[in-house]
Amino acid sequence: MRSQVDASRRTKLVVSFAIIYLIWGSSYLVTKIGVSRLPPFAFGAARFIIGGLLLFVLARLLARRAGQPWLPALTSADWKTFATVGCLAVFLSNGAALWSLQHLPSNLAALLNVSSSFWIPLLGIFGARAQSISSRVVIGLVTGFAGTSLIVLPGGDDTAVASIWPAMVMVSGCICWSAGTIHIRNTNPALDLMTFTALQMFCGGLMLLVPALLQGDVARWSWDTQGLLALTYMTIASSCVAYTAFAWLSVNVTPAQLATYGFVNPAVALLLGWWVLDERLGGLQIFGTAVILVGTILVNWPRTPLNNEKRESPPAA
Repeated sequence: MRSQVDASRRTKLVVSFAIIYLIWGSSYLVTKIGVSRLPPFAFGAARFIIGGLLLFVLARLLARRAGQPWLPALTSADWKTFATVGCLAVFLSNGAALWSLQHLPSNLAALLNVSSSFWIPLLGIFGARAQSISSRVVIGLVTGFAGTSLIVLPGGDDTAVASIWPAMVMVSGCICWSAGTIHIRNTNPALDLMTFTALQMFCGGLMLLVPALLQGDVARWSWDTQGLLALTYMTIASSCVAYTAFAWLSVNVTPAQLATYGFVNPAVALLLGWWVLDERLGGLQIFGTAVILVGTILVNWPRTPLNNEKRESPPAA
C-alpha cells in the first residue's frame, strides 16, 4: 500500500514539474506576443480575473461532487492570505514582467527570471516550514545558473546596459514571486489548492486592473486575433493549469526542488524562439541546455527513499 502511495506521489511530481517546465517555458514567447498586440496591464488583468473565475467554478464543481458546499466558509484571515499572495505573486510579479517585456527581449527576460531559483531556496530557510540548503543543492543551483547563462547570454549582451531599469524591475518581480511562493508554503492553507489558487489569482487580477485603468489600457483595448489567442493560452494553460500544479508543488517539495523551473523555463523559451521565430540555436546553447539538466538532476535527486525528513501533510487537492 505504501509503495502505491509513493508511486502515485512520484507520478504527480513528474506531471506537475512537466506542466510548469513546458507551459511556463512557453509563456515568455506568448506574453511577448500578447503585450505587443494588446494593452499590457489590461492583458494581465483579463488573464488573471478570467482565469481565477474559471478555476474557481471548476474547483467548486469538484467540491460539490465530493459532497462539499458550493461556497467555502472563508474567514478574514483567509482573505488576507489571498490578498497577500495575489499582491506578491500576481500584481507585483506579473505587473513587473508585463512592463519589462515591453522593453526587454524575451531571452534576456528568461535569464533574469532564473534569479527566482535563488530567491526561493534562500527565502525558504525562514518561516514555519524552513528548509535548509545542502551543499549538493548549492552545487546544483550554481550549475543550473551557469547553464542558463550559456544559452541566453549570447542573445542578450547587446541590450543589457540599455535595459538596466527594465532588468531591475524584472528581478524585483522575481523576488516578489519568490516571497509569495514561500508565503503559500508557510501558510499551508486548509482550503483546497484549486480554490485557493483561483481566489489569489482573482485578487491579483483585480489589483492589475488599477494600473490598467490609470494608464488607459482599458480604453485602448482591441480585439486583435493574435493578442486574444495569446490571452486565451495564458489564461487557461498558464494561469489555470500551471498555477494549480505550482501551488501543489509548493507544499509537496523542497524550495530548492521547486526553484528548478527557473533553470528549465529559459531553455524551453530559447527552443521555442528558435522553432517559432527562427532564432539561431548554436552549439554553445545546446551545451548550456545539457548543463541545465545536470543542475536540475543535482537539486532533484531524491534522498532515501524519497526524503529522510519528516513529510508534512499537504492540504486536500
